[in-house]
Amino acid sequence: MTASRAGLLRQGILYAIAIFASLLFMAPFLFALGTSVKPIPLLHQIPPVFFPPLDQMQPSNYVRVFTIPNIPFAAWYYNTIAITVMSLVGAVMSSTISAYGFARFRWPLRDFFFGVLLATLVLPEEVVLIPKFLMFHLVPDYLFGQTWIDTWRPLIIPSWFGGSAFSVFLLRQFFLQIPREFDEAAVLDGANSWDILWRILLPLAKPAMATVAIFAFLATWNDFIHPLIFLNSPAKYPLSVGLRWFVQQPTDPTEPRDNLLMAASILMLTPALVLFFSMQRYFVRGIVMSGIKG
Repeated sequence: MTASRAGLLRQGILYAIAIFASLLFMAPFLFALGTSVKPIPLLHQIPPVFFPPLDQMQPSNYVRVFTIPNIPFAAWYYNTIAITVMSLVGAVMSSTISAYGFARFRWPLRDFFFGVLLATLVLPEEVVLIPKFLMFHLVPDYLFGQTWIDTWRPLIIPSWFGGSAFSVFLLRQFFLQIPREFDEAAVLDGANSWDILWRILLPLAKPAMATVAIFAFLATWNDFIHPLIFLNSPAKYPLSVGLRWFVQQPTDPTEPRDNLLMAASILMLTPALVLFFSMQRYFVRGIVMSGIKG
């Protein structure tokens, strides 16, 4: 066997392994996708089938999730979009400004406070959940006479004050890659600090900002524990909490809801998939150019 044929055979084997591993990891998603269009008689069939026959598929399950009594799925979808968009904008803006301050300015104890910021990455969220609840309940009640519990404010406002430590770290690393000569040339032309950030650094930081936006979107879109703790009214729930109602509501023994639960899950998953694949190029560039390498 020649060297070229041996190389093609080795490459073919690697591709086959990669395809098999991809299908293996995609199996739960494919099963959920197939279950979302199954009729009721096929839900508990043994052995189970991934996809029902074409003549038995029920795409109408995706419409039915919006019409189930006592489950305001459309309102939950709107709530999720509204919370995610407002949190996303705040996370990108606040993380960018914070990272700019850590990367381009020298001020007392800068490195110390940056170390404290990074230390929060290893702090489990469950540790600060109770202090957060007390803070959002007692402080607004003391200052404004109105608690923030059962409102969207605890889910949105923290994103406007620094975002996440990882986002600040990623953007800071990216800003450090940009030569300071750009700043000095802009200062000679009469630019101030905001002009440097807006006109020079931000256009160059689009890949890193896209990466931060993807992480912020996924973190907020999939967040379950915070809405569960801070919200009490079902009408204010996002999808992450609302989907539990397909499980917790009493199920009619003649009409299981497994297919509707999977259809609702696919509808929730779709925006995240579209965002990731449409911005994958920027996501990879932002990770690589920020100095976070494997």
